[in-house]
Amino acid sequence: MNTLSDFFTYFLSFQSYVMLPIIVFILAMIFRIKFVVAIKSALQLGIAFIGIFMTFDFFVSFVNPAMKALIENSGLNMPVLDTGWPPLAAIAWSYDWAPILLLIFMAINAVLLVLRLTSTINIDIWNYWHVIFLAALIHFATGEVWMAIVFASISFILVLKLAEWSAPLTNKLSGMKGICIPHLSGIIHFPIAVSLNWLLDKIPFLRKSKSDPETMKKKLGLLGEPMILGLIMGVVLGIFAEYDVKGILNIAFQFAAVIFILPMMGGVLGSALVPISEGMKTFIESRFKKSSGTFIGLDVAILFGIPSVLVVAILLMPVSILLAIVLPGINFIPIGDLTNLLVPIGIISVATRGNMLKSFLIGIPVVIINLYYASMFAPVVTEMAAATNYTIKGYDGVFTSFLDAGNPYRSWLTNLLQGDTTSIALLPAVVALIIFTWRMSKKSNA
Repeated sequence: MNTLSDFFTYFLSFQSYVMLPIIVFILAMIFRIKFVVAIKSALQLGIAFIGIFMTFDFFVSFVNPAMKALIENSGLNMPVLDTGWPPLAAIAWSYDWAPILLLIFMAINAVLLVLRLTSTINIDIWNYWHVIFLAALIHFATGEVWMAIVFASISFILVLKLAEWSAPLTNKLSGMKGICIPHLSGIIHFPIAVSLNWLLDKIPFLRKSKSDPETMKKKLGLLGEPMILGLIMGVVLGIFAEYDVKGILNIAFQFAAVIFILPMMGGVLGSALVPISEGMKTFIESRFKKSSGTFIGLDVAILFGIPSVLVVAILLMPVSILLAIVLPGINFIPIGDLTNLLVPIGIISVATRGNMLKSFLIGIPVVIINLYYASMFAPVVTEMAAATNYTIKGYDGVFTSFLDAGNPYRSWLTNLLQGDTTSIALLPAVVALIIFTWRMSKKSNA
């Protein structure tokens, strides 16, 4: 057990832009892709992820201080700290059963592929922590390890299926072929987005609305350009943060740069995946004649560079803070996880086919749900961290994670397994939501 744990700990200590190219290269060799092509594709994949993460880190570096200044100027003070996702990932990888769960999840994926019960090959091993954290949370809440393993495994299968159902729409929005997003914290919003998108389409104005970046360019000209929208957003945020003229101009150009650069990195990533996805498709179809196509499961970060995703996520950031202030019962200001709104908005944008108006409207109830669950689970997350000896430098109070502690599926399932009456009452609705998503996906992908 210790040797296995040490191996996974070492392997997972690699940065994702190192780990994923290694995995992709190994897959390329299995799929009998030419060595030179495999090397170039794997290296380009790593470079693309470095570009995405560098740009995202740059984005966080100027957005967080602006948001903090905005909150400080308002004089707000909440008892709970939003630390973002890192403490939860640390808890997941410190969980005693993490190595075993990794093997179980890999085995499940392999068996489902052989039996042709899934079309997803989830190579995004680092992000398995999202499901492992669910297992740790269930174990901590119920005291039953068997429940943790069983329901985490069921959830892993659900994530694979949701990624598969959403794959054609993901490919269309991203412009990348043969990929999907089996990322629990993101993909679990797909059923919510599909159902709310269906409801919004019942409103004639919204059904006919076209608010994707290309349409916005045609309608608004220069003002419809994503980088110009970024410039405007930066100016507005700088004003509300009470920056001086120099500070406002700095953040305005920084916003414009991020919105301009991230799509370019997405293009590099997409071109890196083309030979791998085509080689994988040829290999699998030659051995499984009835195969309907296979998708490589990647990090949700591949959606961050899509202009419609960026614009909606940025618009929802101040809205999230405002909702945390005005809604009763919220005990934190969403700062640590605020920029990660790109995660659920990426998946919501897949469901709305890049319609920014509908994505924004759907994002509001999603934000509200996350705020309430994150507030509810703050004591639990803090206790779990203490149990694994995880500490936050300079802070010893209660903390949470806006989007990961507040994840609707993870929180609902944990409450359900503890016998929570409301969660039990919601069970038929959750099942119906998943069935509805499956049927809508079959219809839209036919």
